[in-house]
Amino acid sequence: MNKVFDFLNNPDYNLVESFWMTIKLTFFSAIGAMIWGTILAGMRVSPVPIMRGFGTVYVNVFRNTPLTVIILFTSLGLSSTLGIQLASSESSTSLADNSFRLAILGFIAYTATFVCESIRSGINTVPVGQAEAARALGLTFFQVLRIIVLPQAFRSVIAPLANVLIALLKNTTVAAIIGVAEASLLMSTMVENESDSLFLVFLVFAAVFVALVLPLGLLMGWIAKKVEVKR
Repeated sequence: MNKVFDFLNNPDYNLVESFWMTIKLTFFSAIGAMIWGTILAGMRVSPVPIMRGFGTVYVNVFRNTPLTVIILFTSLGLSSTLGIQLASSESSTSLADNSFRLAILGFIAYTATFVCESIRSGINTVPVGQAEAARALGLTFFQVLRIIVLPQAFRSVIAPLANVLIALLKNTTVAAIIGVAEASLLMSTMVENESDSLFLVFLVFAAVFVALVLPLGLLMGWIAKKVEVKR
């Protein structure tokens, strides 16, 4: 137990800051993935062939590409090769900020595909007659989607979206490969420096991840029960 307190009080091992970085990665990536995933879901059920085709190709390509490859592409492809910078070069923390934002971009691109498929499955649970009645009243496809279909679809897929969010939280560990100072990067450092306490290091990090994931799962499960569609 004393060793755990030594870890917590060691200025070289800032556990709180590392896990706060993990939380920020999850939060911003989740917002972006929800927005982009919803747009992709709309494309996949669109009556416009080009939009439907784009949505299908995008989802199939990104969903079947390893997340590590996507994150590396954002760093080596977008930043190093194409010179795309998402942070001001004049800032003293420009390198760290750029890596953080590139990681978020990669997580959004990848996670949005799973959000899309979850929402699309929810769209398929909405009775077709409701959409047809709305179209008969003169509503456009996008109005039907926004006013009639999506609100019901979201209510029916809270649980699948919770699983996507939990997976995203755990997937943030991949950001360490491009130097984002989140939990797994710190764990790698501690494994190198604390070779005599490897089990304890793994136990501490596992316990914190459980402490983050378990309440999130319980909260989303409670929300799912509150808003579920009664059929």
